[in-house]
Amino acid sequence: MPPRFASPDTAFPIRLPDGSAHPGTVFLSAVLQHARIEVGDYSYASAFDPPADPAGWAARLAPYLFDFSPERLVIGKFCQIADGATFITASAQHRHDGFSSFPFAIFDGGAAHARPSMPAPGQDTIIGNDVWIGQGARILPGARIGSGVIVGAGAVVGGAVPDYAVVIGNPGKVLRLRFDPETIARLLQLAWWTWPIDHILSHEAEICGADLPALESAAKLL
Repeated sequence: MPPRFASPDTAFPIRLPDGSAHPGTVFLSAVLQHARIEVGDYSYASAFDPPADPAGWAARLAPYLFDFSPERLVIGKFCQIADGATFITASAQHRHDGFSSFPFAIFDGGAAHARPSMPAPGQDTIIGNDVWIGQGARILPGARIGSGVIVGAGAVVGGAVPDYAVVIGNPGKVLRLRFDPETIARLLQLAWWTWPIDHILSHEAEICGADLPALESAAKLL
């Protein structure tokens, strides 16, 4: 009998040869209990030096996103987040349209709400499905990253990134699209990441081997 695929509520989904859990990779939906972060099933993060407490992954990935922050970080299903990737969310922003960017309001012990030195609430940061974010990448406040995107190691990415793009560099630029527009439209229509996990695993070869006609046939079996 083949081994059971790890449930999305498994904190440490990878097992080492001795049967112990690998602490450096977590399914994020199982370890994050943050009011402003939403993560889809099977999205994982990895680190060479993981937090001692799995709950620490929230601060590791989004260090400026607080429970009281107005913005959200939303990550889709089946995303892959490499070591050192960081989401710099809108609460890290400073007002920079005046003479000074210094946040006076946070140092005098009073309420920071609506103070002149504080910026207006920023946008949510949205990550699509099946997105691979490479080692040391930085995702800037309010980024909208489409499904199927690959973010290169060390890239600094903001703004809107189209589905199935490859983004590299600082500032991040779209190097190319992974597939032609017709194929991308058909993949988004299929949305294989919404299928039951057993059906996905049954068609792993077609998904990873880019057999689009076979995938479309598989979708009709649902």
